[in-house]
Amino acid sequence: MSKLVKRDFLVPLLLVALSAIPMLGGIARLVSLSSQGTAENARFHAAPIPIVLHFVGAALYALLGAFQFSSGFRRRWPRWHRRSGKILVLCGLSTALTGLWMASFYRIPHGLQGPILYAIRMMVGVAMAAAITVAYSSIRRREFSRHEAWMIRAYALGQGAGTQALLLGTCTVLSGEVVGLTRDLLMSLAWAINVVVAEWIIRRRASAPRQAVSQLGYETSRA
Repeated sequence: MSKLVKRDFLVPLLLVALSAIPMLGGIARLVSLSSQGTAENARFHAAPIPIVLHFVGAALYALLGAFQFSSGFRRRWPRWHRRSGKILVLCGLSTALTGLWMASFYRIPHGLQGPILYAIRMMVGVAMAAAITVAYSSIRRREFSRHEAWMIRAYALGQGAGTQALLLGTCTVLSGEVVGLTRDLLMSLAWAINVVVAEWIIRRRASAPRQAVSQLGYETSRA
């Protein structure tokens, strides 16, 4: 495998790895829906459709989205990039909207969602849906750089669960179960970290010499 191909796979594989823990947790939660309801999963048994849509949408969004930001993939498979991008729009919107619904209507124990986390979840859901909408309208107008920037922002918000798993997992190992205000702050911090990283990537790409790689991918896809 050439150095170029290795580099093309590195970032997507790291993003897939970041998604692994929340996806495993989501699978376990879906499996629990097929068993008898308990006090812990009663809210999911009462309304299973939102959690199913959220998990499926988030899983596809994380996995397909991981390969969207590799310039090598865009050059080699431009049509795949364009077609999977349409799927990502639907999956991302599904993830954001079902996340808003669950945060608002599921009876989440106070120790797992206080006022701070609820407010942050509302802002993240709205911001993610808005970012996807702006990105979609931008590519329709062939504003490639703007499209890329807003998709990076949307993906960073969608990947919050992966960063949350790392932070909460580390704190749980060090000090035991994390609940209440501490959990709210750590969950919020995870999204903040992702947003900062996303903005750094966007500015780094904007300041680097542009060789119209994105344009080439989209132009080829229309051939």
